[in-house]
Amino acid sequence: MTRAGHAALDDELRQLKSVERPAVIRAIAEAREHGDLSENAEYHAAREKQSFIEGRIKELEAVLSLAEVIDPAKLSGAIKFGATVTLVDDETDEEKTYQIVGETEADIERGLLNIRSPLARALIGKDEGDSVDVKTPGGQRSYEVVSVRFV
Repeated sequence: MTRAGHAALDDELRQLKSVERPAVIRAIAEAREHGDLSENAEYHAAREKQSFIEGRIKELEAVLSLAEVIDPAKLSGAIKFGATVTLVDDETDEEKTYQIVGETEADIERGLLNIRSPLARALIGKDEGDSVDVKTPGGQRSYEVVSVRFV
């Protein structure tokens, strides 16, 4: 995972532990004061939220404990994990830029491409000027690699 991805997950973990968890514990305590728990919707909602928060904390702790942080700025050469790649769609001439990242930090809307995606797998090992054919759910697509940067 990239340093930025690791920092984002670490921030989320800290937020859950220091803000969200105490808030839901307070909400459960307040809901308990209202009496009968069997028909107390606030209590059940707070317990459900607590369950979600605890599950997410465990998930983040597991991911972070196994994470290998890679600094893309120290890499160079052909496309590999961490590369920021600018592509041109051969059909539409539309230019797109993606950074190839780990599964947990992928967000296609922000240009963070999951390394396990068909496009990322097709790009690995390619260089500037290479053409790439990718089989996507929307059909076959062809791209030309315009630039490869490691930032």
